[in-house]
Amino acid sequence: MIRILVADDEHLIRDAIAGLLDLEDDLEVVGHAASGDEALAAALRLHPDVALLDLQMPAPDGIEVARRLTIELPDCRVIIVTSHGRPGYLKSALAAGARGFLPKTVSSRTLAQVVRKVAEGGRHVDPELAAEAIGAGDSPLTPREADVLALARDGAPVNEIARRVSLSPGTVRNYLAAAITKLHAANRHEAARIAAEHGWI
Repeated sequence: MIRILVADDEHLIRDAIAGLLDLEDDLEVVGHAASGDEALAAALRLHPDVALLDLQMPAPDGIEVARRLTIELPDCRVIIVTSHGRPGYLKSALAAGARGFLPKTVSSRTLAQVVRKVAEGGRHVDPELAAEAIGAGDSPLTPREADVLALARDGAPVNEIARRVSLSPGTVRNYLAAAITKLHAANRHEAARIAAEHGWI
């Protein structure tokens, strides 16, 4: 029996995924979580074979949970299931130790097959997402530029961004200018949009 933890902050989706998997004779959902913290606590308590994680949960997100589980519970294999299947997220998830990456549009049959494959030590990445990731290339942004741009995306003024990342306003402006140039954008809002579309922030 393959024991599964399902983590998603949307109750309807979490319950639907769990219900579909429980219909399979060889799969058993042993735990539910609505946030990254709950997912980590449940995984460490229950020791599931597979953790199905939503990408964008309340902190920490699915990628950070995958990173921590890879270190703290290496026998628990992670699959990211998301409605945000952007190339940058895929690369980050795989780098964090996820063994699978699927859009929420997959069929229940495919999901069950991927759970089995990953539980047996295999890997699975949605083919369309893999092709997009190869075509998109790596992020041109440094980690600091990405951090600053992510805050700018939320509409925060330069002084607030500076306070939140413990930098001077001048340094924040320099990072924003570098990001705008690298992304061939007209302004920081367009740069943030481009980076978000690629999953770089």
